[in-house]
Amino acid sequence: MTNVLSQTYTYDAIILGAGGAGLMCAAIAGQRGKRVLVIDHADKPGKKILISGGGRCNFTNVDARAECYLSANRHFSKSALGRYTAQDFIEMVDRHKIAWHEKELGQLFCDDSARQIVKMLLDDCGRGDVTLQLGQSISDVTHSDARYTVTLDNMAATAPALVIATGGPSIPKMGATDFAFQLARQFGLKVVEPRPALVPLTLGEDELLFRNLSGVSADTITRHGKTRFRAGSLFTHKGLSGPAILQISSYWRNGDQISINFLPDYPADWLVDAKKNAPRSGLKSALTTAFPDRLATALAEKLALDGEMANIPDKKLRAAQARLSDWQFTPTGSEGYAKAEVTIGGINTNGLSSQTMEAKHIPGLYAIGEAVDVTGWLGGYNFQWAWSSGWAAGMAL
Repeated sequence: MTNVLSQTYTYDAIILGAGGAGLMCAAIAGQRGKRVLVIDHADKPGKKILISGGGRCNFTNVDARAECYLSANRHFSKSALGRYTAQDFIEMVDRHKIAWHEKELGQLFCDDSARQIVKMLLDDCGRGDVTLQLGQSISDVTHSDARYTVTLDNMAATAPALVIATGGPSIPKMGATDFAFQLARQFGLKVVEPRPALVPLTLGEDELLFRNLSGVSADTITRHGKTRFRAGSLFTHKGLSGPAILQISSYWRNGDQISINFLPDYPADWLVDAKKNAPRSGLKSALTTAFPDRLATALAEKLALDGEMANIPDKKLRAAQARLSDWQFTPTGSEGYAKAEVTIGGINTNGLSSQTMEAKHIPGLYAIGEAVDVTGWLGGYNFQWAWSSGWAAGMAL
Protein backbone atom coordinates (compact mmCIF):
# COMPACT_ATOMS: atom_id res chain seq x y z
CA MET A 1 0.00 0.00 0.00
CA THR A 2 1.36 3.41 -0.93
CA ASN A 3 0.49 6.90 0.25
CA VAL A 4 1.17 8.68 -3.03
CA LEU A 5 -0.70 8.40 -6.29
CA SER A 6 0.64 6.26 -9.14
CA GLN A 7 1.62 8.30 -12.19
CA THR A 8 -1.07 6.67 -14.35
CA TYR A 9 -3.94 8.04 -12.27
CA THR A 10 -5.97 5.08 -13.50
CA TYR A 11 -7.56 2.54 -11.19
CA ASP A 12 -10.06 -0.27 -11.21
CA ALA A 13 -12.05 1.39 -8.46
CA ILE A 14 -12.11 4.69 -6.58
CA ILE A 15 -13.51 4.65 -3.07
CA LEU A 16 -14.59 7.94 -1.54
CA GLY A 17 -14.19 7.69 2.23
CA ALA A 18 -11.56 6.04 4.42
CA GLY A 19 -13.90 5.02 7.22
CA GLY A 20 -14.85 1.51 8.23
CA ALA A 21 -16.92 0.66 5.15
CA GLY A 22 -14.49 2.25 2.70
CA LEU A 23 -11.41 0.55 4.15
CA MET A 24 -13.18 -2.81 4.30
CA CYS A 25 -14.25 -2.48 0.68
CA ALA A 26 -10.73 -1.46 -0.37
CA ALA A 27 -9.12 -4.35 1.51
CA ILE A 28 -11.43 -6.94 -0.07
CA ALA A 29 -11.18 -5.55 -3.60
CA GLY A 30 -7.43 -4.97 -3.32
CA GLN A 31 -6.80 -8.55 -2.24
CA ARG A 32 -8.87 -9.71 -5.22
CA GLY A 33 -6.33 -8.08 -7.51
CA LYS A 34 -8.08 -4.75 -8.10
CA ARG A 35 -6.14 -1.51 -8.21
CA VAL A 36 -7.95 0.67 -5.70
CA LEU A 37 -7.67 4.33 -4.78
CA VAL A 38 -9.18 5.51 -1.47
CA ILE A 39 -9.72 9.26 -1.10
CA ASP A 40 -10.65 11.10 2.10
CA HIS A 41 -10.57 14.74 3.15
CA ALA A 42 -9.47 13.71 6.65
CA ASP A 43 -5.76 13.53 7.35
CA LYS A 44 -6.06 10.11 9.01
CA PRO A 45 -8.13 7.03 8.15
CA GLY A 46 -10.82 5.56 10.37
CA LYS A 47 -11.45 8.58 12.56
CA LYS A 48 -14.90 7.41 13.70
CA ILE A 49 -13.47 4.01 14.53
CA LEU A 50 -10.85 5.62 16.75
CA ILE A 51 -13.36 7.46 18.95
CA SER A 52 -15.94 4.67 19.16
CA GLY A 53 -16.56 2.65 22.28
CA GLY A 54 -14.59 5.02 24.48
CA GLY A 55 -11.53 4.41 22.33
CA ARG A 56 -11.91 0.62 22.35
CA CYS A 57 -14.27 0.30 19.37
CA ASN A 58 -17.49 -1.65 19.77
CA PHE A 59 -16.61 -3.35 16.49
CA THR A 60 -19.62 -5.66 16.10
CA ASN A 61 -22.56 -7.28 17.84
CA VAL A 62 -22.97 -11.06 17.87
CA ASP A 63 -26.73 -10.58 17.45
CA ALA A 64 -26.48 -8.48 14.26
CA ARG A 65 -29.39 -9.36 11.99
CA ALA A 66 -31.73 -7.45 9.69
CA GLU A 67 -34.35 -6.99 12.43
CA CYS A 68 -31.87 -4.76 14.29
CA TYR A 69 -31.72 -2.21 11.47
CA LEU A 70 -34.01 0.61 10.37
CA SER A 71 -34.59 1.24 6.68
CA ALA A 72 -37.40 2.16 4.32
CA ASN A 73 -36.80 -1.37 2.98
CA ARG A 74 -36.36 -3.55 6.06
CA HIS A 75 -35.30 -6.53 3.93
CA PHE A 76 -32.45 -4.80 2.13
CA SER A 77 -29.73 -5.52 4.69
CA LYS A 78 -30.44 -9.28 4.87
CA SER A 79 -28.20 -10.25 1.96
CA ALA A 80 -25.01 -8.47 3.01
CA LEU A 81 -25.46 -9.27 6.71
CA GLY A 82 -26.16 -12.90 5.88
CA ARG A 83 -23.14 -13.34 3.61
CA TYR A 84 -20.64 -11.49 5.80
CA THR A 85 -21.62 -12.02 9.41
CA ALA A 86 -20.43 -10.83 12.79
CA GLN A 87 -18.64 -14.18 13.15
CA ASP A 88 -16.76 -13.53 9.91
CA PHE A 89 -15.49 -10.23 11.26
CA ILE A 90 -14.62 -11.83 14.61
CA GLU A 91 -12.51 -14.38 12.72
CA MET A 92 -10.75 -11.50 10.95
CA VAL A 93 -10.05 -9.85 14.31
CA ASP A 94 -8.76 -13.17 15.67
CA ARG A 95 -6.45 -13.66 12.67
CA HIS A 96 -4.86 -10.34 13.51
CA LYS A 97 -4.48 -11.47 17.13
CA ILE A 98 -6.57 -8.61 18.52
CA ALA A 99 -7.84 -9.43 22.00
CA TRP A 100 -11.49 -8.62 22.60
CA HIS A 101 -14.28 -9.07 25.11
CA GLU A 102 -18.06 -9.08 25.21
CA LYS A 103 -19.32 -6.26 27.38
CA GLU A 104 -23.09 -6.74 27.42
CA LEU A 105 -25.96 -7.49 25.06
CA GLY A 106 -23.61 -9.05 22.50
CA GLN A 107 -21.43 -5.95 22.21
CA LEU A 108 -17.78 -6.78 21.39
CA PHE A 109 -14.91 -4.40 22.22
CA CYS A 110 -11.15 -4.44 21.80
CA ASP A 111 -9.34 -5.18 25.06
CA ASP A 112 -6.74 -2.59 24.17
CA SER A 113 -7.50 0.09 21.59
CA ALA A 114 -9.63 1.00 18.58
CA ARG A 115 -6.35 1.74 16.82
CA GLN A 116 -5.95 -2.01 16.42
CA ILE A 117 -9.05 -2.19 14.20
CA VAL A 118 -7.80 0.63 11.98
CA LYS A 119 -4.36 -1.01 11.74
CA MET A 120 -5.98 -4.33 10.86
CA LEU A 121 -7.92 -2.74 8.00
CA LEU A 122 -4.86 -0.88 6.75
CA ASP A 123 -2.74 -4.04 6.97
CA ASP A 124 -5.31 -5.88 4.89
CA CYS A 125 -5.34 -3.01 2.40
CA GLY A 126 -1.56 -3.39 2.29
CA ARG A 127 -1.95 -6.98 1.14
CA GLY A 128 -3.51 -5.66 -2.05
CA ASP A 129 -2.89 -2.85 -4.51
CA VAL A 130 -4.56 -0.09 -2.49
CA THR A 131 -3.49 3.55 -2.55
CA LEU A 132 -4.62 6.01 0.11
CA GLN A 133 -4.88 9.68 -0.71
CA LEU A 134 -5.71 11.52 2.52
CA GLY A 135 -6.25 15.18 3.34
CA GLN A 136 -7.68 15.80 -0.12
CA SER A 137 -10.70 17.87 -1.06
CA ILE A 138 -12.78 16.69 -4.00
CA SER A 139 -13.60 19.45 -6.44
CA ASP A 140 -15.54 17.44 -9.01
CA VAL A 141 -16.90 13.97 -9.78
CA THR A 142 -18.01 13.15 -13.32
CA HIS A 143 -19.07 10.10 -15.32
CA SER A 144 -18.60 9.63 -19.05
CA ASP A 145 -17.58 6.85 -21.42
CA ALA A 146 -18.19 4.26 -18.68
CA ARG A 147 -15.57 5.84 -16.43
CA TYR A 148 -15.74 7.96 -13.31
CA THR A 149 -13.35 10.85 -12.90
CA VAL A 150 -12.62 12.36 -9.50
CA THR A 151 -10.82 15.69 -9.54
CA LEU A 152 -8.84 16.77 -6.50
CA ASP A 153 -6.95 20.00 -5.86
CA ASN A 154 -3.95 19.03 -7.94
CA MET A 155 -4.81 15.90 -9.90
CA ALA A 156 -7.54 13.65 -11.28
CA ALA A 157 -8.10 9.90 -11.10
CA THR A 158 -10.34 7.71 -13.24
CA ALA A 159 -11.87 4.27 -12.83
CA PRO A 160 -14.81 2.24 -14.15
CA ALA A 161 -16.14 1.93 -10.60
CA LEU A 162 -16.86 4.52 -7.91
CA VAL A 163 -17.83 3.68 -4.32
CA ILE A 164 -19.60 6.25 -2.13
CA ALA A 165 -18.45 5.54 1.43
CA THR A 166 -18.34 9.01 2.95
CA GLY A 167 -20.98 8.35 5.62
CA GLY A 168 -23.55 10.85 6.82
CA PRO A 169 -23.42 14.25 8.52
CA SER A 170 -23.33 12.97 12.11
CA ILE A 171 -20.44 14.32 14.24
CA PRO A 172 -19.60 17.31 12.00
CA LYS A 173 -16.67 18.31 14.24
CA MET A 174 -14.87 15.33 12.71
CA GLY A 175 -15.49 16.68 9.23
CA ALA A 176 -18.69 14.75 8.50
CA THR A 177 -20.89 16.26 5.78
CA ASP A 178 -23.81 15.31 3.53
CA PHE A 179 -21.46 14.91 0.55
CA ALA A 180 -22.67 11.34 -0.03
CA PHE A 181 -26.24 12.53 -0.47
CA GLN A 182 -25.25 15.39 -2.78
CA LEU A 183 -23.29 12.98 -4.95
CA ALA A 184 -26.09 10.43 -4.99
CA ARG A 185 -28.56 13.04 -6.18
CA GLN A 186 -26.08 14.18 -8.82
CA PHE A 187 -26.22 10.69 -10.31
CA GLY A 188 -30.00 10.40 -10.04
CA LEU A 189 -30.25 8.29 -6.90
CA LYS A 190 -33.01 9.19 -4.46
CA VAL A 191 -32.29 9.97 -0.81
CA VAL A 192 -34.49 9.10 2.16
CA GLU A 193 -34.68 12.22 4.32
CA PRO A 194 -31.69 12.03 6.69
CA ARG A 195 -31.93 12.95 10.36
CA PRO A 196 -29.83 12.46 13.51
CA ALA A 197 -30.05 9.01 15.15
CA LEU A 198 -28.72 7.46 18.34
CA VAL A 199 -28.93 10.98 19.72
CA PRO A 200 -29.93 12.57 23.07
CA LEU A 201 -33.41 14.11 23.20
CA THR A 202 -34.28 17.52 24.62
CA LEU A 203 -37.08 18.49 27.01
CA GLY A 204 -38.96 21.77 27.31
CA GLU A 205 -39.43 24.16 30.20
CA ASP A 206 -42.43 22.18 31.48
CA GLU A 207 -40.02 19.35 32.28
CA LEU A 208 -37.47 21.61 33.98
CA LEU A 209 -37.65 19.49 37.13
CA PHE A 210 -36.23 16.52 35.25
CA ARG A 211 -33.64 18.61 33.42
CA ASN A 212 -32.36 19.64 36.84
CA LEU A 213 -31.45 16.00 37.48
CA SER A 214 -28.43 16.20 35.17
CA GLY A 215 -26.18 13.21 35.72
CA VAL A 216 -28.79 10.95 37.35
CA SER A 217 -29.46 7.63 35.63
CA ALA A 218 -31.87 4.72 36.11
CA ASP A 219 -32.49 1.28 34.65
CA THR A 220 -35.58 1.64 32.46
CA ILE A 221 -37.65 0.30 29.64
CA THR A 222 -38.11 3.08 27.10
CA ARG A 223 -40.90 2.77 24.53
CA HIS A 224 -42.02 4.43 21.32
CA GLY A 225 -45.14 2.82 19.92
CA LYS A 226 -44.49 -0.94 19.92
CA THR A 227 -40.71 -0.53 20.01
CA ARG A 228 -39.04 -0.82 23.39
CA PHE A 229 -35.52 -1.08 24.80
CA ARG A 230 -34.34 -2.13 28.25
CA ALA A 231 -31.26 -0.15 29.24
CA GLY A 232 -30.18 2.88 31.23
CA SER A 233 -31.76 6.31 30.83
CA LEU A 234 -29.76 9.38 31.80
CA PHE A 235 -31.05 12.85 32.65
CA THR A 236 -29.02 15.72 31.20
CA HIS A 237 -29.18 19.49 31.53
CA LYS A 238 -30.91 19.50 28.14
CA GLY A 239 -33.16 16.48 28.53
CA LEU A 240 -32.71 12.73 28.18
CA SER A 241 -29.84 10.49 27.11
CA GLY A 242 -28.37 7.10 27.99
CA PRO A 243 -28.50 3.87 25.95
CA ALA A 244 -32.29 3.40 26.15
CA ILE A 245 -32.92 6.96 24.96
CA LEU A 246 -30.33 6.78 22.19
CA GLN A 247 -31.96 3.59 20.94
CA ILE A 248 -35.48 5.00 20.94
CA SER A 249 -34.32 8.27 19.32
CA SER A 250 -33.88 6.43 16.01
CA TYR A 251 -37.63 5.74 15.98
CA TRP A 252 -38.78 9.06 17.44
CA ARG A 253 -40.11 11.87 15.23
CA ASN A 254 -40.71 15.47 16.24
CA GLY A 255 -43.97 15.75 18.18
CA ASP A 256 -44.06 12.08 19.21
CA GLN A 257 -44.29 10.93 22.79
CA ILE A 258 -41.96 8.41 24.37
CA SER A 259 -42.72 6.38 27.47
CA ILE A 260 -40.29 5.44 30.24
CA ASN A 261 -40.97 2.57 32.62
CA PHE A 262 -39.01 3.44 35.73
CA LEU A 263 -40.06 0.19 37.46
CA PRO A 264 -39.29 -2.64 35.02
CA ASP A 265 -38.71 -5.23 37.76
CA TYR A 266 -41.26 -4.21 40.38
CA PRO A 267 -44.56 -6.08 41.04
CA ALA A 268 -47.85 -4.37 40.29
CA ASP A 269 -48.73 -3.57 43.92
CA TRP A 270 -45.25 -2.54 45.02
CA LEU A 271 -46.35 0.85 46.42
CA VAL A 272 -49.38 -0.67 48.15
CA ASP A 273 -47.07 -3.23 49.79
CA ALA A 274 -44.65 -0.45 50.74
CA LYS A 275 -47.54 1.31 52.48
CA LYS A 276 -48.31 -1.83 54.48
CA ASN A 277 -44.67 -2.27 55.46
CA ALA A 278 -44.03 1.37 56.40
CA PRO A 279 -47.34 3.21 56.81
CA ARG A 280 -45.79 6.21 58.59
CA SER A 281 -43.29 6.94 55.83
CA GLY A 282 -43.93 9.24 52.88
CA LEU A 283 -43.98 8.44 49.17
CA LYS A 284 -40.46 9.80 48.71
CA SER A 285 -39.12 7.32 51.29
CA ALA A 286 -40.65 4.46 49.34
CA LEU A 287 -39.23 5.74 46.07
CA THR A 288 -35.71 6.07 47.49
CA THR A 289 -35.62 2.27 47.80
CA ALA A 290 -35.92 2.11 44.01
CA PHE A 291 -34.22 5.27 42.73
CA PRO A 292 -31.31 7.59 43.44
CA ASP A 293 -32.34 10.20 46.01
CA ARG A 294 -32.55 13.12 43.56
CA LEU A 295 -34.73 11.16 41.15
CA ALA A 296 -36.94 9.89 43.98
CA THR A 297 -37.45 13.47 45.14
CA ALA A 298 -38.34 14.70 41.65
CA LEU A 299 -40.76 11.83 40.97
CA ALA A 300 -42.45 12.26 44.35
CA GLU A 301 -42.86 15.98 43.67
CA LYS A 302 -44.40 15.27 40.26
CA LEU A 303 -46.76 12.66 41.69
CA ALA A 304 -47.84 15.14 44.39
CA LEU A 305 -49.04 12.61 46.95
CA ASP A 306 -48.21 14.27 50.25
CA GLY A 307 -48.39 12.98 53.78
CA GLU A 308 -47.90 9.56 55.28
CA MET A 309 -48.43 6.52 53.07
CA ALA A 310 -51.13 5.33 55.50
CA ASN A 311 -53.27 8.29 54.46
CA ILE A 312 -52.89 7.75 50.73
CA PRO A 313 -55.65 5.51 49.27
CA ASP A 314 -54.52 2.32 47.56
CA LYS A 315 -56.24 3.50 44.37
CA LYS A 316 -53.98 6.55 44.23
CA LEU A 317 -50.88 4.48 44.96
CA ARG A 318 -51.76 2.10 42.13
CA ALA A 319 -52.30 5.09 39.83
CA ALA A 320 -48.93 6.50 40.88
CA GLN A 321 -47.23 3.20 40.16
CA ALA A 322 -48.98 2.98 36.81
CA ARG A 323 -47.56 6.39 35.94
CA LEU A 324 -44.08 5.39 37.11
CA SER A 325 -44.36 2.36 34.80
CA ASP A 326 -45.50 4.44 31.84
CA TRP A 327 -44.22 7.99 32.30
CA GLN A 328 -44.90 10.07 29.21
CA PHE A 329 -42.43 12.58 27.82
CA THR A 330 -42.82 14.68 24.68
CA PRO A 331 -39.30 15.72 23.68
CA THR A 332 -38.97 19.12 22.05
CA GLY A 333 -36.25 17.86 19.73
CA SER A 334 -32.85 16.22 19.70
CA GLU A 335 -29.32 17.48 20.20
CA GLY A 336 -28.80 17.15 16.46
CA TYR A 337 -25.97 15.86 14.31
CA ALA A 338 -23.38 17.29 16.70
CA LYS A 339 -24.27 14.62 19.28
CA ALA A 340 -25.72 11.94 16.99
CA GLU A 341 -23.69 8.76 16.70
CA VAL A 342 -25.11 7.99 13.25
CA THR A 343 -27.41 9.32 10.56
CA ILE A 344 -30.72 7.63 9.82
CA GLY A 345 -31.99 7.80 6.26
CA GLY A 346 -29.64 8.20 3.33
CA ILE A 347 -29.31 6.81 -0.18
CA ASN A 348 -32.56 5.02 -1.01
CA THR A 349 -32.02 1.27 -1.14
CA ASN A 350 -34.61 0.91 -3.92
CA GLY A 351 -31.93 2.16 -6.29
CA LEU A 352 -29.27 -0.32 -5.11
CA SER A 353 -28.63 -4.03 -5.44
CA SER A 354 -28.75 -5.72 -2.04
CA GLN A 355 -26.28 -8.31 -3.36
CA THR A 356 -23.55 -5.96 -4.60
CA MET A 357 -24.47 -2.47 -3.33
CA GLU A 358 -24.25 -1.26 -6.94
CA ALA A 359 -26.73 1.26 -8.32
CA LYS A 360 -29.28 -0.60 -10.43
CA HIS A 361 -29.37 1.90 -13.28
CA ILE A 362 -25.89 3.42 -13.04
CA PRO A 363 -23.26 0.75 -13.78
CA GLY A 364 -20.12 1.00 -11.69
CA LEU A 365 -21.58 3.24 -8.96
CA TYR A 366 -21.76 1.74 -5.47
CA ALA A 367 -22.87 3.03 -2.06
CA ILE A 368 -22.00 1.44 1.29
CA GLY A 369 -22.00 2.03 5.03
CA GLU A 370 -23.75 4.93 6.73
CA ALA A 371 -24.34 6.68 3.40
CA VAL A 372 -27.05 4.10 2.70
CA ASP A 373 -30.52 4.09 4.27
CA VAL A 374 -29.64 1.30 6.69
CA THR A 375 -29.20 2.27 10.36
CA GLY A 376 -28.46 -0.15 13.16
CA TRP A 377 -29.20 -0.17 16.85
CA LEU A 378 -26.70 1.04 19.40
CA GLY A 379 -24.02 -1.51 20.29
CA GLY A 380 -21.85 -2.46 17.32
CA TYR A 381 -24.61 -2.94 14.76
CA ASN A 382 -23.59 -0.02 12.56
CA PHE A 383 -19.99 -1.18 12.37
CA GLN A 384 -21.22 -4.61 11.30
CA TRP A 385 -23.22 -2.96 8.52
CA ALA A 386 -20.05 -1.13 7.47
CA TRP A 387 -18.12 -4.41 7.30
CA SER A 388 -20.91 -6.35 5.59
CA SER A 389 -21.79 -3.73 2.99
CA GLY A 390 -18.11 -2.98 2.37
CA TRP A 391 -17.43 -6.69 1.87
CA ALA A 392 -20.38 -7.05 -0.52
CA ALA A 393 -19.18 -4.18 -2.71
CA GLY A 394 -15.53 -5.28 -2.46
CA MET A 395 -16.46 -8.73 -3.72
CA ALA A 396 -18.42 -7.22 -6.63
CA LEU A 397 -15.88 -4.68 -7.86
